[in-house]
Amino acid sequence: MDVLTEVKLPLPLFKKGKVRDTFDLGDSLLMVATDRISAFDVVFHEGIPYKGAILTELSLFWFDLLEGVVENHLLTTALPNSLKDYDELKRRSLVIKKAKPLPVECVVRGYLCGSGWKDYKKTGSVCGIKLPASLVESQKLEKPIFTPATKAEMGEHDENVGFDHVVKTIGEEHANAVRDLSLRIYKKASDYAEKHGIILADTKFEFGIYNDKLILIDEVLTPDSSRFWSANDYSPGRPQQPFDKQFLRDYLETLDWNKAPPPPKIPPEIVKETSERYILAYELITGKKFER
Repeated sequence: MDVLTEVKLPLPLFKKGKVRDTFDLGDSLLMVATDRISAFDVVFHEGIPYKGAILTELSLFWFDLLEGVVENHLLTTALPNSLKDYDELKRRSLVIKKAKPLPVECVVRGYLCGSGWKDYKKTGSVCGIKLPASLVESQKLEKPIFTPATKAEMGEHDENVGFDHVVKTIGEEHANAVRDLSLRIYKKASDYAEKHGIILADTKFEFGIYNDKLILIDEVLTPDSSRFWSANDYSPGRPQQPFDKQFLRDYLETLDWNKAPPPPKIPPEIVKETSERYILAYELITGKKFER
């Protein structure tokens, strides 16, 4: 599979995201997961081999597992007849419902890490939620917490916000619904992951409105939107071995880079290792060999 960073189709472009390009099919959308990767909200020039296929196939796996918990935006994995000859679209494309996205990132944390750990060290809280004193990095929380963030446009940074901000942004009814649903999805997914040797440390969901119903959109529980750790290697008080984008972030933190465009070049060995970790996450979670 060749690395795909740009998608050109004879269709109107509906939206160009950091990773996904979405095209207008009229009453539905075609969402294509490229091999682009972003970190600190900056998109890099190098693509990660197999990444788009992994994100798509993992999302499909989780959509199936979450049936009965939450409705999602998937209509079909079959390409329209006019696109059957576009081999680059295979394994990385979904035809989806034309939902109206809610302008909030729904983050659930079961462990103290990343920006949550940074907030806790400064304030003793995460997104306004007071936590017990003397917690250590990567510690499992007494119960998962809902820690939303703003949904940044291309080139901007997501920011952690309190629940009050979500209420002001989308209304109390929807705010309560996405919080409760996010926590239910996290519980179902983390219980499954632990049985397969993976810790789901935290994750991000996006929701939309379709036919007046709240549905899950975009991707779900992938190495781009989640932190996956090895359960066998887990030890609180230090960073963990990541099967996700954190591996790239950790490398970038060693550079003299201000986390603004233009991005630095990602060395070939970091590209390869990032790809291998994504593949390992897929195989551990699904129990299936990833077809390269």
